[in-house]
Amino acid sequence: MIKDERAVDAALIARWKGGDQLAATMLVERHATALARFAASSGVRERVDELVQDTFVRAFNSIDSFRADSALRTWLFTIMKRLILDRMRAERRQGVAVELEEGHAVQAYDALDAMVADETAQRVRRAVDSLSPMQREVFLLRVTEGMAYGDIAKVVGSTEGACRVHYHNAMRSIKEIIGDDA
Repeated sequence: MIKDERAVDAALIARWKGGDQLAATMLVERHATALARFAASSGVRERVDELVQDTFVRAFNSIDSFRADSALRTWLFTIMKRLILDRMRAERRQGVAVELEEGHAVQAYDALDAMVADETAQRVRRAVDSLSPMQREVFLLRVTEGMAYGDIAKVVGSTEGACRVHYHNAMRSIKEIIGDDA
């Protein structure tokens, strides 16, 4: 995310803190779609809108703890990831089938669908599905959201160097799988 984007978010946060409810709506409009894509790429199939809403509720309730040392979107993704993990834990405790299974296929590839033919897109989906959960998450945040490695590291709870390695290994695996399928 470029510095202008951070400045826009900072201005909207300041307006919201000053009582401008429209600013909060604008923040939601700016980031909700990306959060929904992230949830889908994380394997969440049901109640995506609820998860996005819960992310914003949690963010707005703790906006004073946002230090702006990373992009607002990165902070929102981190909150969402925690909510997803909390949901998984709760479902396991209740004996509910967990939606986020390790080998779950990614649901949406809007950017990739536009770039490749349907047959190739299916190969890419199979290849991404075969990645480890960490590789898949790093790959999707980099490719679908265009996030910097430092921001990805904050979302996934790793280091920037490790995220670079995960992305490199994911790309290599995808290329190998697509090459084998051709």
